[in-house]
Amino acid sequence: MDRIFKGLRALLYWVSVVSMSVMLAIIFLQVITRYCFGHTFEWSEELARFLFVWVVFLGSALIMGEGGHLAVQLLPSRLQGKAAGLVLEVFVNLCSYAFIVLLMVQGAKMTSIMTFQTSPGLGLPMSYVYAIMPLSGALMLLYLVKDTVRIARAVLARRA
Repeated sequence: MDRIFKGLRALLYWVSVVSMSVMLAIIFLQVITRYCFGHTFEWSEELARFLFVWVVFLGSALIMGEGGHLAVQLLPSRLQGKAAGLVLEVFVNLCSYAFIVLLMVQGAKMTSIMTFQTSPGLGLPMSYVYAIMPLSGALMLLYLVKDTVRIARAVLARRA
């Protein structure tokens, strides 16, 4: 199972790196063509924006897989190893489930609603852009289930 998560992490990492590099190259090209040649490609700003959205959501899944999700560490670090720390971890875990399910459900709704609209510069269906919400939610859910198993083992070990 760890091999699957390591492979997923590597895939997310490289997709993020390549997407960021392409985004940077597009923006650089746009600036050069605008100031040197007085011309910009209609699609360049739009593609860079769409890549940015995808990188943010894929990066969120990647960070969640590394246990680096948004958290204030003052209270958890003080309660680490104590029963209250475990209760706090369970609470945070449950809140994460609520957020991810909301992200997946609403993202799926937005994806299906936006099938009629196309982007003006690229002519892509906007559902392609919104599809990252349920996709990243599913990836986050995978990592959250892994974290839940870790917490459940800690609870069981505490009881034994």
